[in-house]
Amino acid sequence: MTARTSRDSCIDSRMAHPSVPVPPGDPVDTLLARVAARRDELVALTQALVRIPTVNPPGDAYEACARLLGERLAARGFAVEYVRAHGAPGDSDAHPRVNVVARLEAPGGSAGGDCVHFNGHIDVVEAGAGWAQDPFGGALVGGRVYGRGSCDMKGGLAAAVIAAEALATSGLRWRGAVEISGTVDEESGGYAGVGYLAERGYFSRPRVQHVIIPEPLGVDRICVGHRGVWWGEVATRGRIAHGSMPFLGDSAIAHMAAFLHRIESELQPRLAQRRTAEPVEPPGARVSTLNVNSVHGGQPEQAFASDAQGRPAGELPAPVVADRCRAVIDRRFIAEETLAEVKAEIVAMLDELRQTRAGFDYELRDIMSFLPTATPRDAPVVLATARAIARVLGREPRLIASPGTYDQKHIVRTGRLDQCIAYGPGILELAHQPDEYVEVDDLLHAAQVMAVAAWELTGSAAGAG
Repeated sequence: MTARTSRDSCIDSRMAHPSVPVPPGDPVDTLLARVAARRDELVALTQALVRIPTVNPPGDAYEACARLLGERLAARGFAVEYVRAHGAPGDSDAHPRVNVVARLEAPGGSAGGDCVHFNGHIDVVEAGAGWAQDPFGGALVGGRVYGRGSCDMKGGLAAAVIAAEALATSGLRWRGAVEISGTVDEESGGYAGVGYLAERGYFSRPRVQHVIIPEPLGVDRICVGHRGVWWGEVATRGRIAHGSMPFLGDSAIAHMAAFLHRIESELQPRLAQRRTAEPVEPPGARVSTLNVNSVHGGQPEQAFASDAQGRPAGELPAPVVADRCRAVIDRRFIAEETLAEVKAEIVAMLDELRQTRAGFDYELRDIMSFLPTATPRDAPVVLATARAIARVLGREPRLIASPGTYDQKHIVRTGRLDQCIAYGPGILELAHQPDEYVEVDDLLHAAQVMAVAAWELTGSAAGAG
């Protein structure tokens, strides 16, 4: 991925759609009015989606949410498929990974136009504590829809549905096809969702030419890619002994602590000095980062203490020196780094500890990795969305990159389709927070932008008149 200067964070003025008077009967005006007339419907759909607690893990209520979307779209003329990801990570009869894909072709068929695919994930993270609103109530308060997933990203998915329906029922002549998918497990890698579908051609040419993922990145921003990621697991080994005589053992936790100290004192300061030219938002993510996601060491605690009825009421540890410990590290890397360099840096630290610390030994396991991605700035999906934003909001959009990966990674790597962006309503910093919400005005504007962009990308605008 080639580094770019910071001036690329905004669309160059030569790319901007010139402001021209809107002629009477402009089809775009018709499309915008169709979306605006569905404002209440858009709110209701967002609320209905939020009220289905599709928490991941473990993957609750996926089929119910997929069916809600599929039945709605089938009633409006879409051809609907439910695709269960048999054999994918997490799929089971208790928690089936059910995706929904809906397609609507123009009245004259899809020939002569492109297919625009709107993809949104239906899974959400756990609610957690600290909410003033019911996390699965979908309350409408002060022009905001509250609830887990309202921002990330059921509001965006609802906006895409309304955009596609508005185009289909606008009365305008249009070409090509529009698709909508509600997919699972994005929050845990997307392997049973977009990854599974991409392996089966759902995100590849000739079926699809353009993909818009309505992640919550702001109604006046277009996300063209993301930083890279490498998750790895480091395991240290020790020698078990009685906890009252630790000098007879060798603590794997102590060895892990030495490694984590090196990360904090040596590696993280170096990473903070590495800056990217990519327009990653928020600005604090324009550097390389490393997070220790979890540490697990020693024997598992067991419930020994009992209450008055003799039931387990507490946990006590085993009185031994830990002979094993493992840590999961989450390394986010910038476009100017390579995956090989990222791994080599960790290996070098571990090898040095092996040579200098008595008894230190380790194992390193890859969990997941994805390279940074960037859709070309002059891609049709970027330019069409930019022009739609300018038309709807009256201002030029910014191009940004995401600090974390999202399902674009599967579309690019497996689907081999680089015509993919993230664009949708919501404030990124609200994702996964208590009292998550999405502004109703943002929902409406995003739906209008997506409808106008789809109108152009399918080739319909070229054939209007």
